[in-house]
Amino acid sequence: MTDSKEARNKAYWAANLRLIMFCLCIWATVSYGFGMLLRPYLMGISIGGADLGFWFAQQGSIYTFVCLIFFYAWRMNRLDKKFGLEE
Repeated sequence: MTDSKEARNKAYWAANLRLIMFCLCIWATVSYGFGMLLRPYLMGISIGGADLGFWFAQQGSIYTFVCLIFFYAWRMNRLDKKFGLEE
C-alpha cells in the first residue's frame, strides 16, 4: 500500500513540475523573449501607438501572466481529480 501511495505521489509531483516548467517557459518567452530579445523584429507592428515589442514588455507579459495563473489553476484542479486529491 505504501509503495503505490509513494508512486502516486511521485507521479503527481512529476506532473506538477512539468506543468510549472511549461508555464515558466511561456512566461519567459513572452516577457523576456518578446519584450527584449525579439523587440527589434517586432518594431514594425504597432498596437495602440506603441510597437509590439514595447507592448509585450509593458502589457503583454502581465496579461500572459494572469492568463497563466488561471490556466495553472484549471490544470491543477484536473490533476488533483486525476490523482484523487481534489477538495
